[in-house]
Amino acid sequence: MRDATRTIRLYNTLSRRKEELVPREPGRVGFYLCGPTVYNHIHIGNARTFLSFDVIRRYLEYAGYEVTFVQNVTDVDDKIINRAQEEGRSAAEVAAEYTDAFVGAMHALGVADPTVRPRATEEIPAMVALIACLVEGGHAYAAEGDVYFSVRSFPAYGRLSGRDIEQLRSGARVGIDPRKHDPLDFALWKAAKPGEPSWDSPWGPGRPGWHIECSAMSGTYLGCPFDIHAGGDDLVFPHHENEIAQSEACCGTVFANYWLHGGMLTVDREKMSKSEGNFLLLKDVLARVRPQALRLLMLQTHYRSPFDYSAERLQEATASLERVEGALRNLGWALETFAEVAIAPNELGDRSVSWTADLLNRIEAARARFEESMDDDFNTAGAIAAVFGLVTAGNSSVADGIFGQTHWRAVAEARDTMVELLGVLGIELGTGQGEDEEGEGDGPPPPEVVPLAAALAGYGGDDASDALDVLLALREEARAGKDWALADAVRDGLAAQGLALEDTPFGPRVVRS
Repeated sequence: MRDATRTIRLYNTLSRRKEELVPREPGRVGFYLCGPTVYNHIHIGNARTFLSFDVIRRYLEYAGYEVTFVQNVTDVDDKIINRAQEEGRSAAEVAAEYTDAFVGAMHALGVADPTVRPRATEEIPAMVALIACLVEGGHAYAAEGDVYFSVRSFPAYGRLSGRDIEQLRSGARVGIDPRKHDPLDFALWKAAKPGEPSWDSPWGPGRPGWHIECSAMSGTYLGCPFDIHAGGDDLVFPHHENEIAQSEACCGTVFANYWLHGGMLTVDREKMSKSEGNFLLLKDVLARVRPQALRLLMLQTHYRSPFDYSAERLQEATASLERVEGALRNLGWALETFAEVAIAPNELGDRSVSWTADLLNRIEAARARFEESMDDDFNTAGAIAAVFGLVTAGNSSVADGIFGQTHWRAVAEARDTMVELLGVLGIELGTGQGEDEEGEGDGPPPPEVVPLAAALAGYGGDDASDALDVLLALREEARAGKDWALADAVRDGLAAQGLALEDTPFGPRVVRS
């Protein structure tokens, strides 16, 4: 249930300031994100935008809102048609291939499916109806099978991007299309050309312009007005400016109440481009790195800020991810151990009570800092810092080795809180609970430990897990008897099989090295 006392503030591009989120319907948020034009695989700049708003959607749901999240697919466009002609295929075949590729890439990155994913080619009637509304209202006109929006019929044009219509006109190329009443006017409907996909309309066969698609699809599934419209910075002008003009000219009211835009991506401080040789497709990056590490890297920068991608930064994010996973394994292992050796509180006294209270306070502070950061325009960098503070506290609790029954429950809460908060960011990790202690969730120990146990301890069985237990017991006996050579032989033999030994207050622990 949503906490009515919580306030989420978000930066509205339209007002150029942070505003409190006040949905049209209490407890419900209508959210539209401009999706891909499916003529190729998406690059990591696209991925950063889609990831950013996936996290915002997730946090709104965490905060208790019911979110209707709509993301379209533009499956008819000049780029799709050009690619189809180059490859001797139909535009529909090209669009289908790269729509599937897009959905698969989003799943690989951990981006949740939208509530609705409308495809432009399936929404043509809504687009034709919107264009007809604009023509009837004097905001659009037909010209030889095309239909254009009359920019000067909408006095508020330019308010999202902050551009002056007179300056825009002076910079336009006059006479570039004699069918236009004004050089600034843009196409709502394009007359059919030979070999291109087309649909019937009151103005003849043709296809929709790009801008009208999002206005029609957002209106169909969210109404007018709705709450949040989002996309990358590169869409502010002209795409989103045109969406506002055509939508508000028809419906006579505000189109969307909040406009959110994500910052652009660079690679090694350079603009990503094919000519520079730094153009990175998401599928190629994910073939080399873990999706969770890429998510963590991208979320370390605020969604509105420019983000610089580099191999070095990705390595650092991977190391940070491994630190979190190590903490979860530590806590999971500790909890399994404590369940067997938990000490009654009266045997530990005030020291255990104090440490338990401290850990619980740290958990509460981490959640509060996480929510405070995300409530402030979805500051994921601050939210991640809050989780890492809890990672440090959890690791310290295991290292200290003083656990009573109460502290055992606090450790479990610390682990579960880490997993929960990272899950809000879409970084899904194991809990560390129920994992195989002898290999940290990576399965049983390698079969090579059987001959090692036979050689060092005279083990006569064939079970690798039993053999490992025999070796650990042998090493403890050797250490107790100060037979350091035998103890080292066990340790070195296991290390050769990729198993490292860690000595803890509760005995030896085996981890994958």
